[in-house]
Amino acid sequence: MTTPSDTQSLILSRAATRPGNLALPLPDGLVGAAAKMVVGKMIARGWLDEVEAKLRRGEPMWRETGDGHGTTLIATEAGLEAIGIEPMVANAVANVRKAKPKPEPASDNANTAKPVVIRAGTKQARIIAMLQRPEGASIAEIVAATGWLAHTVRGSISGALKKKLGLPITAEKVEGRGTVYGVRT
Repeated sequence: MTTPSDTQSLILSRAATRPGNLALPLPDGLVGAAAKMVVGKMIARGWLDEVEAKLRRGEPMWRETGDGHGTTLIATEAGLEAIGIEPMVANAVANVRKAKPKPEPASDNANTAKPVVIRAGTKQARIIAMLQRPEGASIAEIVAATGWLAHTVRGSISGALKKKLGLPITAEKVEGRGTVYGVRT
């Protein structure tokens, strides 16, 4: 299997943070023939799909089709897997970020999405999957699944998941299980 270049990985990791895995806008400086070449290779490998842009929703346009319509680019599941991101986790992060109100940008580059890389099969991906279950997960359950100490699990929930990824973590006391955490989208 072909490994994505740094530029291709950046495009795919940014797409994983956006609603619908939208691959646009491309990184700064990637324009013209270089952009066409990179995107063309990614489409050929099945990492990006060109779909009709929903211009009323303000989706950025990749190219015009000539009939008053345009196309945009979205990352495919194969594209996300190529950089080691589980599509289910990427969609959850993107949906949560879409639902959160965005702060006013402090500079011109503030509205550029931060790349989020969640590799498939990692403990972090396993924790997110456990928290997304309808019944959520307790610290003890996460400790058993990861082999981490309880304070490491709590730190991961508050630091990596809440602060870095911006996931809305809920906590409630459940008799017999203790505090149960979950991700609500």
